[in-house]
Amino acid sequence: MHTILGAGGPTANALTRELIKTNETTRLVSRKPISTDQPNLSWVKADLLNEAELFAAAEGSKVIYLCAGLVYDAQIWQQQWPIIIQNVINLTKRTGARLIFFDNVYMYGLVNGPMTEDTPYQPCSLKGKVRAKVAQQLMDESKAGHINVTIARAADFYGTDSMNSFLDMMVLDKFAKKDKAQWIGDANTLHSFTYIEDAGKALFLLGQTPDSGNQVWHLPTAAPITGKAFIEMAAKVYATKPQYLTINKLMLRLVGLFKKVVAGTVEMYYQYDHDYHFDSTKFEKAFNFKPTTYYDGILNLSKTLYKKQN
Repeated sequence: MHTILGAGGPTANALTRELIKTNETTRLVSRKPISTDQPNLSWVKADLLNEAELFAAAEGSKVIYLCAGLVYDAQIWQQQWPIIIQNVINLTKRTGARLIFFDNVYMYGLVNGPMTEDTPYQPCSLKGKVRAKVAQQLMDESKAGHINVTIARAADFYGTDSMNSFLDMMVLDKFAKKDKAQWIGDANTLHSFTYIEDAGKALFLLGQTPDSGNQVWHLPTAAPITGKAFIEMAAKVYATKPQYLTINKLMLRLVGLFKKVVAGTVEMYYQYDHDYHFDSTKFEKAFNFKPTTYYDGILNLSKTLYKKQN
């Protein structure tokens, strides 16, 4: 039994597709209903903040994937992540299942050079401090022999089915409509982006590989690219002009006065005006996995959009 906690989000959906392909018995756990019209696929309602509901929903699990995404607000993260993580730790101890936690890179803070699995935690944001504490708590439990946990980290992702990515929303969707794109920060700096389908495949592989436990993995991600180069590449695929507007920190602050989600991006602005180099060499070598190129990723998305429109 493979159980996905926080099902319904972009990463969880990509993972679900991989599990369906191999007919793995999969249980989706979320607060909102999810269609389960595939064999060996079921949905159970549960709130990850409620330990009793969580225990009931994940009974019989062999591999548990925590792919939950919370409202993009530092205060909510400070309040809810500690509860969720403790509940999931208790669940893992109760079931004896392997835990795979889908994580981000906020705990690293501003890094001068490539981010690797050995990069120290030096968060420079409130959300980063929350993620650092969560990751440390999980690995402490692992080192003590209490649980078997894998932390799987990805860079900013693209290719979602919910516009839950600034690349999808502000660049690719804009170009698909022949509109002018938008870019946060300095378009001349380097930035890494994880193709969501690669993330799903990688999580699946980790779930199938018991020896991958009790360590951190960076999920397969193509080499960093400048924002300008990505925009030009995307414009070529969508057959439009590579025009874009740059959104600076002040603009984010102003928009954030009216949109709380945007306000939550302000403290993360350092990721957009400095080089952001995510290194996934460890995973690529261990699993002989070649990340999808940005061009191929964009091309795949354009073809998917064409099919939907026709």
